[in-house]
Amino acid sequence: MERNTATSIFESLSSGVRLDVFRLLVRKGARGMVAGNIAVALDVPPSNLSFHLKALTHAGLLSVEQEGRFQRYRANTALMMDLVNYLTAECCVDSLGPCPEVPVMSSCSEAVQPSIALALENA
Repeated sequence: MERNTATSIFESLSSGVRLDVFRLLVRKGARGMVAGNIAVALDVPPSNLSFHLKALTHAGLLSVEQEGRFQRYRANTALMMDLVNYLTAECCVDSLGPCPEVPVMSSCSEAVQPSIALALENA
């Protein structure tokens, strides 16, 4: 991941509403959610939500798929793990000793777990 990509992701998540949307969609996993249900779950007006969904999609944090009249949004967990890897890639490089053990506190599904292990391994 490049610095500009990481910066774009952080800028996208700097809104509380967008952070809530992303975390909600991470919880929903591969099922994702349609926009109307996201609006209801987060008590955000649909017109306001569409602005935030567009920003998250533009940053690559969400994917969107048309389902008839609805749009289903899903969190891009691979990009999320790339960001974690980017943030920890140089962990303890300048330290005289080994890095402290980083516990895996994730409840991600088995499909995402290898990415977490790889991110920690590369740290």
